Amino acid sequence: MKKIIIVIISIILIGIIYVFGINAYVKLSTKSRIITNYDDLNDIDCIIVLGAGVWGDEPSPMLRDRILKGVELYKNNISSKIIMSGDHGSSDYDEVNIMKNYAIKEGVKSEDIFMDHAGFSTYDSIYRAKEIFKAKKVIIVTQEYHLYRALYIAKKLGLDAYGVNADPIKYSGQLYREIREILARNKDVIKVIFKPEPKYLGESIPVSGNGDITNDK
Repeated sequence: MKKIIIVIISIILIGIIYVFGINAYVKLSTKSRIITNYDDLNDIDCIIVLGAGVWGDEPSPMLRDRILKGVELYKNNISSKIIMSGDHGSSDYDEVNIMKNYAIKEGVKSEDIFMDHAGFSTYDSIYRAKEIFKAKKVIIVTQEYHLYRALYIAKKLGLDAYGVNADPIKYSGQLYREIREILARNKDVIKVIFKPEPKYLGESIPVSGNGDITNDK
């Protein structure tokens, strides 16, 4: 009985070490790609703003801050194109049109905004940015805790990606998100080994063109 308990405890400890080891590896291997100085950047194909939930017809506070940071980069001529990638899996839930409309109100031209209606996960958003929108060199905008995973996925999928932090404030429930993100990092480390296709792909929509082609309203 004692040997069985020792084996069980050993397995648990190994599992904990593995999970936190992978978490540390993802963060350390992508930290240098999170930037605050954009002066040396050039030839950025697009800014990718990742979805984060909407409240009715308005972006959630986290999503609003991501959009505003994306708009800031656009206005500073870091890139002339933005991909708004989020969940538009049903007519009742539409992140991307809300994201685009908010950015337009902030001064971004409609034709410079591409909507990725099938950005159901971080992995899907990055995969589709490369395969559907034909992006090669990008800036990803999201909160810092999320940037590590997004950048790791981008690296493994062959994108030249940088990350910009959209954390002007502290958000409620952040401890829960941090814990969940540890598990998500472990999951996506395995996922990028096999590189499965997202649920939806479709015809290519080069981000060098007119973003209004992605309009559905």
